[in-house]
Amino acid sequence: MVWSIGLLAVLIGLDQALKYWTVTHLALGESAELIPGFLQLTRLHNYGAAWSSLSGKVVVLLVVTGALMVAVAWLLIKKIVRHPLGVTAGLFLLGGGLGNMIDRVLRGYVVDMLDISPLFDYPIFNLADCFVVVGAVLGAVYYLWFYDKYDKKERTHGHKDPDGHN
Repeated sequence: MVWSIGLLAVLIGLDQALKYWTVTHLALGESAELIPGFLQLTRLHNYGAAWSSLSGKVVVLLVVTGALMVAVAWLLIKKIVRHPLGVTAGLFLLGGGLGNMIDRVLRGYVVDMLDISPLFDYPIFNLADCFVVVGAVLGAVYYLWFYDKYDKKERTHGHKDPDGHN
């Protein structure tokens, strides 16, 4: 449990620290080369979700993200997901979701800065977005290869499950 809180704090802290650096060192639209030919930091304000979808719908995004964060937290707190891979996936989802929620609450938009356009054309994103993607991939791996073996509740033969099914 302590490592979970620690990892979540580190993820949110890294995301917020990079956003803070971006806001304090780059003007809107300004870029700074980080890895030549591959990655630059470009300050962008995203008023929507991925690829600026739902732009300007801050309340909708906060409600939807909040509901998803509550669902993931519930899976972890109720120990429905117990395997370390599943817990780590949930923490990455929470860290990314909360990192972007903090921006929406404090600023009304999300600070994006990771720009891989020197390599190929792709929308600018942030560290929280990376955490959500990592969490989703880890979650899929967990569910496909570990959930049944480690966390799925077994039913005793002939007894109904909590939903009343055999």
